[in-house]
Amino acid sequence: MERISIRHLFKKKEENKKITMLSTYDYLSAKMCDSCGIDCILVGDSLGMVFQGKENTLSVTLDEMIYHTKAVRRGAKRSFVIIDMPFMSYQVSVEEAVRNCGRAIKESGADAVKLEGGEEIAEIIYKLVNVGIPVVGHIGFMPQKIGIYGGYRIVGRGEEESRKLKSDFKAIESAGAFMIILETVPWQMAKDITESSKSITIGIGAGKYCDGQVLVFHDLVGLVEDIKPKFVRRYLNGADLFRDAVSRYKQDVERGEFPSERESYGL
Repeated sequence: MERISIRHLFKKKEENKKITMLSTYDYLSAKMCDSCGIDCILVGDSLGMVFQGKENTLSVTLDEMIYHTKAVRRGAKRSFVIIDMPFMSYQVSVEEAVRNCGRAIKESGADAVKLEGGEEIAEIIYKLVNVGIPVVGHIGFMPQKIGIYGGYRIVGRGEEESRKLKSDFKAIESAGAFMIILETVPWQMAKDITESSKSITIGIGAGKYCDGQVLVFHDLVGLVEDIKPKFVRRYLNGADLFRDAVSRYKQDVERGEFPSERESYGL
């Protein structure tokens, strides 16, 4: 079974075939995504919220990202795996970015790193690509800048933001980012950018005209209940199914119906 490469992803773009991506953080869900033919798995720093239950992504560490990506890589034999570089692991200097991204690739087994930012990180992306580290960019709404945004919001409305979004895209594309995630931007903007882009565009809350789409696995299967952005489509009410199973187990234990003789060992 041939592992998906950057070459395979560009071939899909050239043939106008949509690229599928899911974000997840563990062996079992990664194995499931892989077996279903998902092209890319993003180990996102969203694990801070989805896996750890924190308010935002800012406290996630590089060690945590490497740990979770190792687990995903063991489950994903075919999918292209991307590791999200956490807040302040690449912003301080080009040298530190190269050091940390190199460590992330070497220790986690990921195929590429993902960095949030536009023109301000173009030099970093250029250096990473030139030392042999594939880079996925991320513009639009950037969770690592939530303190500046003041909360989650749509980015790219209005002439100034529209111009900045296009400028950021061009800067990181020119620097060498082979794929760029567009998060929570107007679909018209995402369409315009994609039509003129040589890089692969992946949308999350950016409409259907991107080269591919990404969702968080736990959103897709309905395990996240307290937050549901407009762009999320739940394909399963997983939380209800899990609760029902746990409740039935509890009742069976309390009634003395579990374990049965069939589920017990004898002499």
